[in-house]
Amino acid sequence: MAQEQSFDIPLHDIKTIVEVQEYSLYTLLGVGFFATLLLFGLGYLVYVWYKKQSKFNLKKEHYRLLHTLDLSDAKSAAYAITLYGATFRDESPRHQEMYQNLISRLEVYKYKKSVAPFDSETLGYIELYKGMIDV
Repeated sequence: MAQEQSFDIPLHDIKTIVEVQEYSLYTLLGVGFFATLLLFGLGYLVYVWYKKQSKFNLKKEHYRLLHTLDLSDAKSAAYAITLYGATFRDESPRHQEMYQNLISRLEVYKYKKSVAPFDSETLGYIELYKGMIDV
């Protein structure tokens, strides 16, 4: 007679397999997504700041040119004031009236081969117009 062998041996000190909840992959994906989002947001802010810094502002440039204008050469200064001052004439009716008044005073210094220096009244009007400008 042959004896049957039993392979079901009771093991008393080994526990059964238990499922462990592992969230490290989800945590890694969440942190990676947040870091990527933060990086894109920071890049966008740098891009907006750079565009704002490099943006050409015509009013600021004409304001700077009007205030650095050499008034000793009356003819070229009259043309320059006419050109750069036109940028600000439509800001208010007061600006427009002052600009027209200034242009009529500058007509004497244009369209001639040689002109005299600005008189004190015209210089006063030029300074008044430059003082009215807000940038």
